[in-house]
Amino acid sequence: MKHHYIDTHTHLLPPDFKNDLDEVLARAKDAGVKYCIVPGTDLESSKEAVSLAEKHECIYACVGVHPHEAAKAGDSDLAEIEKIAEHNKVAAIGEIGLDYYYNFSPKEKQKEFFAAQIDIAARRRLPIVVHTRESMGDTIEIVKNTFKNLREPEINDRRGVFHCFPGTADEAKILKHLGFYVSYTGIVTFKKTESTEVIKQIGLQGILLETDSPYMTPVPNRGKRNEPANIVYIGKKIAEVLKTEEDEVARITSENAMHLFNLK
Repeated sequence: MKHHYIDTHTHLLPPDFKNDLDEVLARAKDAGVKYCIVPGTDLESSKEAVSLAEKHECIYACVGVHPHEAAKAGDSDLAEIEKIAEHNKVAAIGEIGLDYYYNFSPKEKQKEFFAAQIDIAARRRLPIVVHTRESMGDTIEIVKNTFKNLREPEINDRRGVFHCFPGTADEAKILKHLGFYVSYTGIVTFKKTESTEVIKQIGLQGILLETDSPYMTPVPNRGKRNEPANIVYIGKKIAEVLKTEEDEVARITSENAMHLFNLK
């Protein structure tokens, strides 16, 4: 393969990768993965992600409060998130958003923290990594309203990514118009998935790839812990769906990720 992959969303923190992270990263490198983006889900994990990025050249961090954790967080958490977002290996604010499936936090609290962290991203000139589950309408509406007049036009096209995208082709096109990518996991390899039909309609220019490790393990490794090296199965499946070469999938999705996260 001439071009590398970028795993744009992988939870490489303990406890799942406590004992063998070096081996996991070695396998990722052997598979052609150049960078891994590790998101935080609360203040503590955000700090851990930055610490991990400091130790490994191939890792970049995202910092943020996940909607599941919004009920436990306060203004001091947001202030600290904004402070650590100044680190040169922080690539985005995330993972943030709305989750109405579990509703571990009240909806209004989720919305409040989502909008507040978009403001942080705008001030720090960083993209956002968005989690949405059974909340696409509200998530898009908050993105539209909160981003209004917050950024200069020349960087409006790298606002963020909707990770593990669960939406339709029409929703993906709306998000692309708003300056967002959509990202796909190992779900594209599952038998019962609508994601491949969406990918056929939107093509490669608006998408990123991710493993969402240790979750969403692709075929043929279902049932095992997921890890960044498995991104090759996602790339191969998308190449099959689009009737193109895997190298082309790796090249374009990596270019998209480099642009969004401003990787050097």
